[in-house]
Amino acid sequence: MKLKKNFYLGTDVVLLAKELIGKYLFTNSDGIITGGIITETEAYEGITDKASHAYNNKRTKRTEVMFKEGGIAYVYLCYGIHSLFNVVTNKVDIPHAILIRGIIPTYGIDTIKTRLNSNNIEKYKIDGPGKVTKALGIHYLNSGISLDGNQIWLENNILNISENEIIACKRIGVDYAKEDALLPYRFIYNPSINNITNLKAFLK
Repeated sequence: MKLKKNFYLGTDVVLLAKELIGKYLFTNSDGIITGGIITETEAYEGITDKASHAYNNKRTKRTEVMFKEGGIAYVYLCYGIHSLFNVVTNKVDIPHAILIRGIIPTYGIDTIKTRLNSNNIEKYKIDGPGKVTKALGIHYLNSGISLDGNQIWLENNILNISENEIIACKRIGVDYAKEDALLPYRFIYNPSINNITNLKAFLK
């Protein structure tokens, strides 16, 4: 079942980033569905967060999408090479966003291997936001599309993830944000032995 609009309108972006762990991210490109379980996220707290593109109310052609109502995609080009996918949250004019940094691929594995040009992808994890978008066929031109449609969407999980399976730590590559770079806004799924067994059975 797709995530409901109310989820994206939540006011605590850090909590939402944590709650996205274990949920599904799907794409449909030319009728080919690919997707996976979200394993790593980073929260960006908008105007007050020095690591955010919207810090200090910065509004540009690229960042304007972050100021729209939650429930849309914010996809930007990093270093002119990698498209990075973010989930926009909160209400209009509050530019919160959550970067998706990792997934466990579950659907369209052959297509994902082709997109990554590799038959040797780790079966249970794709690390790195650039690899995630490449694997799922997400492009920076997708920025602004609704996550309630049939091109990119998120669904609830089937895994029972406990608190001690989610690690909180500082974000990556935001040293320029000074003290905000140390905030524990990055969340990583570290499955227990039981959930690893469940995953392996599910992914066969």
